[in-house]
Parts: sequence; structure tokens; C-alpha cells
Amino acid sequence: MKFILGQKLGMTRVFDADGKVIPVTRIAFLPCVVSQVKTQDKDGYVSVQVSAHKQLDEKKNPMRIMEFRLDDVSGYKKGEEVKTDQFAAGDIVEVTAKSKGKGFAGTIKRHGFHRGPASHGGNNVREPGSIGAQQPQRVVKGKKMAGHMGATTITVKNLKVIDINKDTILISGAVPGPNKGIVRVVSKQ
Repeated sequence: MKFILGQKLGMTRVFDADGKVIPVTRIAFLPCVVSQVKTQDKDGYVSVQVSAHKQLDEKKNPMRIMEFRLDDVSGYKKGEEVKTDQFAAGDIVEVTAKSKGKGFAGTIKRHGFHRGPASHGGNNVREPGSIGAQQPQRVVKGKKMAGHMGATTITVKNLKVIDINKDTILISGAVPGPNKGIVRVVSKQ
């Protein structure tokens, strides 16, 4: 399994050999160092913990620590750097990041509810309507209501690596999260 932490730089487009436009997301590699190797005997599961320093905004969040579960960790030692040349053009990857936060949103924007009647005395135009029944005389957990929207962890699978160099990687399609956000790129190949 190949993995690396990166920082989203934004989207652009490239042209393939036939002149077809491919929308891509640019991701800058972060200098990743193995901070801990977890084994079945000691920790109960097998993984590699990686720490990375952000390049663009050192002041806000200087370091990120993430864990990657692997089948075999024998090739990793504490303190060694994770190589960026493990990826190649044509690899199929999955990218995980925290989506953009959109603040407090009503039921129409957050869940796609329909509006109420706007004429003939209708006074519930953008309100959610009834939220419960007589029994169990409380609001059931998981009810679709107004609240915080966005800022959740999202994984986009089956993205193709279009181009790669020593600093950045170009991945086809959109990747979740804001520009300068931390993303984790994993290839199961």
C-alpha cells in the first residue's frame, strides 16, 4: 500500500495526448516522517504513524499526525522519511480530507426539504414542519433538522494520478476540502 500526506493547492486543467481537457487537483507533497510503528504484539493492530509539517501555513497548524493501517510494517522504521516516488502516473488512488465547513444551515439547504405554501395564509414557508409523533414524546435521534453543515471527513475513491513530479501530484477530478487543507492520498495497488 502506498500512502502520503499532502496539501491541496487548488484545481487546474491539463490536456492529454488527444487534446482532451482533464480537470485535475494539484496536491503538494508534505515532508512525512515515520513517528511510530505499531505492531500486533505491542498495540493490538498493525499501522504506521506519520507526522508531516505543513508548508504553506507553518504558524496555524505546524504539524499533522495521521495513521495508516497496513498488512506489513517490516519496511518502516521510526524516523525515516516516507518517499514521494512511490506513486506513478496511472495509479488509482483514494483521497480523504475534511470538507469545507458551511456553518449553520436550514433544512432546505442541508437536507433538500421542500418549501411550504407561500400564499393563502401559509406561514411555514421555510420551516421543517412536524418533527415527531405522540409517541415516544421526544425528538428521535438522527432526525433531519437544521444545524451545522459540512466540516466532515469525506473519502473520494477511484481517482487517477495524471502526472507526478518531486513536489506535486496531479489527480483527476475534485478532491474534498479547502485550498491549503491537509489530504491523505492512499493507493491500494
